[in-house]
Amino acid sequence: MKPTALARRTSARTLLAAGLVTSLALATGCTKSEDSDTKPSAAQQDNAGQAVASPGTAAGPTCTVDAYGGQKLDLKTATVGFSQSEKEANPFRIAETASIKAEARAQGVRLLTANAQSQFSKQISDVQDLIAKGANLLVIAPLNSDGWEPVLRTAAARHIPIVTIDRKINATACKDYVSFIGSDFTEQGKRAADQMIAATGGKGEIAVLLGSAGNNVTTERTKGFEDRIKEKAPGLKIVFRQTGDFAREKGQSVTENLIQSKPGITGIYAENDEMGLGAVNALKGAGKKPGDVKIVTIDGTRNAVQGIVDGWIYAVIESNPRFGPLAFQTLGTFTKGEKVGQDIVIKDSAYDKSNARADLGKAY
Repeated sequence: MKPTALARRTSARTLLAAGLVTSLALATGCTKSEDSDTKPSAAQQDNAGQAVASPGTAAGPTCTVDAYGGQKLDLKTATVGFSQSEKEANPFRIAETASIKAEARAQGVRLLTANAQSQFSKQISDVQDLIAKGANLLVIAPLNSDGWEPVLRTAAARHIPIVTIDRKINATACKDYVSFIGSDFTEQGKRAADQMIAATGGKGEIAVLLGSAGNNVTTERTKGFEDRIKEKAPGLKIVFRQTGDFAREKGQSVTENLIQSKPGITGIYAENDEMGLGAVNALKGAGKKPGDVKIVTIDGTRNAVQGIVDGWIYAVIESNPRFGPLAFQTLGTFTKGEKVGQDIVIKDSAYDKSNARADLGKAY
């Protein structure tokens, strides 16, 4: 009897201890998943969504180590520095950084990171600091397209390859930097215009919420949109243009002013989702109903796609932020001495009422 009782007590203690361990593990997992500012969600960690529309060696100019003036190395023994441009309050930036970090972990590459907090002078000093700390490869998400000369001089002196993602810098490919990886922003603007034309029937007055000045994304998304409107819908008049700086709060305040100055506005083209969501908040505050003003945005964040489901947003053109795999693939190929494209263009999908509900899980 005593051995049996002892065995039962031991078994019970074992089960209790296992239960406590499981509970602690679950509690820890919940805590991490709720910390959305620092821990990416499963959707944000998913790197499978980005594909190349224009393969690096199949279209356009290429670059090699010899042409660039660098030297071959093993990516797994290298130190990669990543410079993020903006505060990670924007879902695009959260997903972008998460993708870079996830791919570095997956490949066992040492990664140094810095965030410029939307200050260009800080980004320049950040990259200089990454170099000083030993980064011999750089991935940069530029805040501005101009003003990179100090970094380019330092990198050139040390033969450090640079890959830029999501925005270009105004410099010479395969001389000042190796490759740019990103979307065709002019095409995004054209596709947004097509959606606006469909939403409005090609007639009425529309507004443009511009992104931040000084980078190619804003310039090209604006050009693509306005050129397509002029070409296909001359009855659709752009009567308002103002920057929202790619920020939700600014997008809301600009739209509040828009409603006062142009109460009969037909549609709003927001050059990113955050400004579009700000516009939605302004329209709600003004007593508008879903669909009263047609909104088309660019990015593909979960909140914007949900806005389509809820009827507030007409369409969203995707701009995929999951650059990790392509960035490291490009660096790996380049450092082996093989060719990489100077411009690597990615494919972007789109969301509208036909697929928004079904594809909500694909958004970031």
